[in-house]
Amino acid sequence: MAQLSCPKCESKEATKSGIVGGRQRYKCKNCGYHYSVAKTGKETNPYYVIKALQLYVEGVSYREIERLLGVSHVSVMNWVKKYGVKAPRQTEYHPTYKILNQKELAEFFARPENLKGAGMMVTELGDKYMMIRWERFRQG
Repeated sequence: MAQLSCPKCESKEATKSGIVGGRQRYKCKNCGYHYSVAKTGKETNPYYVIKALQLYVEGVSYREIERLLGVSHVSVMNWVKKYGVKAPRQTEYHPTYKILNQKELAEFFARPENLKGAGMMVTELGDKYMMIRWERFRQG
């Protein structure tokens, strides 16, 4: 058996524990964790992790972040937990956003009426830009 280390506790002591998906499975003698060799998972580019967390803090929902960035909403929830990110509770305002290319963004900022009021942010989103504005919830 090759000298593998446990992904959880780094121990080199393990026993074979069956085959799953055509790959040998091991059980760590130290902590009891089950793992396989050559874990096949894809690492997410840190750019998307940072963007997802920024959008979360800005009040964008998990599902919206999924649609915008193309990463699973479950991944976004896991990153929020992993990095301990807390979004401020928003009761009066809610975010709305538009995805614009560079020309559309320039045209938007060229109109003075679009610059009035507070609470606007522009962030890069791949080859486009996302403009987030905060609007008051309507009192009905």
